[in-house]
Amino acid sequence: MLRYLVRRLLQMGGVVVVLSMLLFMWLRALPGGPVSALLGERSTPERAAELSHALGLDQPIYVQYWNYVTRIAQGEFGPSTGVLPGRDSFEIFLTRFPATIELSILAMLLAVTFGIPLGYYAARRKNSWLDNVSVMGSLVGVAVPVFFLAFMLKHWFAVELQWLPVSGRQDPTIDATRVTGFFVLDGILTQEWDAAWDAVRHLILPAIALASIPFAVIFRITRASVLDVVEEDYVRTANAKGLTSRVIRGRHILRNALLPVVTTIGLQTGALLAGAVLTERVFSYPGIGQALASGIELRDYPVLQVLILAAAAIFVVVNLIVDMTYAVIDPRIRTR
Repeated sequence: MLRYLVRRLLQMGGVVVVLSMLLFMWLRALPGGPVSALLGERSTPERAAELSHALGLDQPIYVQYWNYVTRIAQGEFGPSTGVLPGRDSFEIFLTRFPATIELSILAMLLAVTFGIPLGYYAARRKNSWLDNVSVMGSLVGVAVPVFFLAFMLKHWFAVELQWLPVSGRQDPTIDATRVTGFFVLDGILTQEWDAAWDAVRHLILPAIALASIPFAVIFRITRASVLDVVEEDYVRTANAKGLTSRVIRGRHILRNALLPVVTTIGLQTGALLAGAVLTERVFSYPGIGQALASGIELRDYPVLQVLILAAAAIFVVVNLIVDMTYAVIDPRIRTR
């Protein structure tokens, strides 16, 4: 197991290095470049040349990349030029990161909590009304764009019914104590239950919108996987031996059916950031998705660097966790 973990860590490091190179080249290929973004309308050839020299952009490309990697290793991404002008880009990431993590965790919990059981029971009752309704619901979840569903949820439950907040992360009138930056966790730790509940209420609608696609994918993969497993010889053999249905479901069907489901959960967790960009914009939710969208609009290159690298690192770490979970479920994976 340790050898497998070390091998995966080395592969993860290589992926991060390649991603840093791609990001370095992409940012320098964007129209205008960082010099134009920093100077704006005040740009002149003389000022552009001075700033390029100050930033080291007139040096050979390999020197620029080495300096770039060195600064990243030290957590120095430079000040924001558009999202929050003058504020350190890494500090912006640290401030916005807990918000997106809270939203993503709740969205994935909803997707997994409903997707796996519904997928299993739909497969066990193939062609029943439950199966048909669940399949249609999953198709709707995949087909409806996240931003459209977010707007509809916001209109129905926040504007029309006024059951839930329209936007934001917490009611600004609540004098909540900040400990970790995770508003729900902070409310629990400080026993400020009104603050914790208000943070949860602000999470519900964006989490439902964000969970729609992962739920649909997890449901369909679970259903298909269970249908495949129940036809295997070892399941028929277990039935012939007279094993209880509980043992057959847990040890023979679910354990083997979960392998592709775990992979799907990992991929969907890493992909949540793409949906978070749209969801956070609709609900004015102050996470890294909203900051990423603003950074692209305002050509805030320092913020884009830290957010894209962070998103890539999160995706790689999530997939490492998935690989380790895979190895626990199926020990044969460790020897490959």
